[in-house]
Amino acid sequence: MNILFIMYDQLRFDYLSCAGHPHLQTPNFDRVAAQGVRFTNAYVQSPVCGGSRMCFYTGRYASSHGAHWNGFPLRVGEMTMGDHLRNSGMSCWLIGKTHMKADVVGMERLGLSTDSIIGARQAECGFDTWIRDDGLWGHGPDGFYDEKRSPYNAYLNSKGYESENPWADFANAGVDGEDVASGWIFKNADKPANIMEQDSETPWLTTKTLEFIDQMDGKEPWLAHVSYIKPHWPYIVPAPYHNMFDASHVSPATRHEVELEDPHPVFGAYQGNKIALAFQKEEVRQKVIPAYMGLIKQCDHQLGRLLDHLEDKGRLQDTMIVLTSDHGDYLGDHWLGEKDLFHDPSAKVPMIIYDPRAHADATRGTTCDALVESIDLAATFVEAAGGKVADHILEGRSLMPWLKGERPEWREYAISEYDYSATPQAMQLGLEPRDARLFMVFDGRYKLMHAEGGFRPMLFDLETDPEEFYDLAKGDSHKAEVDRLYGHLAKWGLRMSQRVTKSEDDIKAMRGRSLRRGILPFLADGTEVDEELLSKYRGKVKQKFVE
Repeated sequence: MNILFIMYDQLRFDYLSCAGHPHLQTPNFDRVAAQGVRFTNAYVQSPVCGGSRMCFYTGRYASSHGAHWNGFPLRVGEMTMGDHLRNSGMSCWLIGKTHMKADVVGMERLGLSTDSIIGARQAECGFDTWIRDDGLWGHGPDGFYDEKRSPYNAYLNSKGYESENPWADFANAGVDGEDVASGWIFKNADKPANIMEQDSETPWLTTKTLEFIDQMDGKEPWLAHVSYIKPHWPYIVPAPYHNMFDASHVSPATRHEVELEDPHPVFGAYQGNKIALAFQKEEVRQKVIPAYMGLIKQCDHQLGRLLDHLEDKGRLQDTMIVLTSDHGDYLGDHWLGEKDLFHDPSAKVPMIIYDPRAHADATRGTTCDALVESIDLAATFVEAAGGKVADHILEGRSLMPWLKGERPEWREYAISEYDYSATPQAMQLGLEPRDARLFMVFDGRYKLMHAEGGFRPMLFDLETDPEEFYDLAKGDSHKAEVDRLYGHLAKWGLRMSQRVTKSEDDIKAMRGRSLRRGILPFLADGTEVDEELLSKYRGKVKQKFVE
């Protein structure tokens, strides 16, 4: 069996028709959901691209692998799903974005060259690279945001888009008279991107995926991580998607004046940042959200291309399909833009899994409300590939029992972490990097946010307040719930996360091994152990050097 692991960057959990969006129809996402399981309570372990993705790829919490933020290297030697899957005879390929930053210092220390197979995999988050494109080819006075060569820009140049950076000038910009109308500027979001639709980012990556599927036909089982940059900003989309939606399709912002009254200091700092202030303007939301919906509609159409191709090739019967995102997008909800904090629009993601095998027949077209973490996918893939989950390394839990219709004993709470030490908000709050850290504990009803740096927590009751407006930790009336959730956080903090070189089975096998190899300390007279263990130490003296 093959695995098609598809990630859409910054896709909200509720912007799919199968999740109940009132205006946006996504028939191909729905098509997968109708044949699989849609997990309705899936949370990422970090609400920012780099940190979240490293959790997906390692199957470990951010504080375990250490790569919390964009540009934080994943330390050399950290095992990823590619390493685990290859042990089960499955290759592991990247098509698109990872946001991986290689541990160059660590690789140099160990003499690992990126020209070697091992070195290349270390530099690419454990994947063999079909094509890598991290998708943000920003270009400013100090050069490019990403200094790597852009394969997408090279493609656009080959198609006749004449520019040093056609990603910025065509794929993510419209036209205003004779001038470039950059997608970085929200007022341009309603303009069509100045590019042929088939040449835009999402169709281009889909075409690369189809090429991969065809060229891998008949070879070893594979996992392909197809990682789209969209619907991540810049919020601009080519025709005909640019005007499929308008302001009438923009739902009112989920926010309340009470959130502005004595907000938690971290929450308040984010309410005042540049993107939050922009999304607090209704005219911005009414331009940006239709473009965001258009980008999702394009993603859905391209998913249809993939599904149709697999069906035509007869590969839907042997290909697991997983649809998810690395985080959501506030879009003005809670007076915020982007992601960063732990409200559901940011930390909750879509997760849909189709397993073609007969053991999943009973769950087709169902939903599952179990608390799922993004780190669960790595363990799921290992089990799906027929391997043994290395649970001393992988901290997630396989979702295969849920796909089979079983009801396994499951986690009581989900955890997410956010290290915002590199942000202006940390500076604004006067925090040292070690104190600019947030933790979420969610038990299915109550959601606690803990902030280092001496701040009070935040608490929401999603049963009585599903919109997460009322911070119950402002007073003492819910102290018992706060204490209980802190107990969960403490228990999680005591987890065994760094003993990754010895499994539980290895340790059990070690018990008593030294005794049988002649290490017998603390014996008073030898009767404490079986005579067999002393057999090498009994017998006549062969030579005497003392009397």
